[in-house]
Amino acid sequence: MVSPAGQLRLLPWAGSDGKPCYLAGEGTGYLSRLADNVESAQLGLAREVIQEAQRVLDDRQWTQGELHLLTVQLIEALANVHRIAVSRGERLPSPAYQDLDAIVDEDDELNASQPTQRA
Repeated sequence: MVSPAGQLRLLPWAGSDGKPCYLAGEGTGYLSRLADNVESAQLGLAREVIQEAQRVLDDRQWTQGELHLLTVQLIEALANVHRIAVSRGERLPSPAYQDLDAIVDEDDELNASQPTQRA
């Protein structure tokens, strides 16, 4: 999906050479729907891996092999979720403030200008 700023959509998979894949378009075509479905599946798998990790750790009886496999699965799930977050974040409109300190300063000024009430 092309954002209002003309950015490309980072797809939830890499190319054959491991480089990121991007999609240009309005976000309504076949590849956009496929990317949405892949993202949904990746998020679902991440949820399942988290639940499995919790089960394994709650049992307090695991082998070194189980912990290794769990770590590999958690890394893969986290990488997928990170890619989805980056992709979605890049498609958000630019924030009104680039500097979060400006928001805090403005709030402080607003609070200082309001009269205090006594009970």
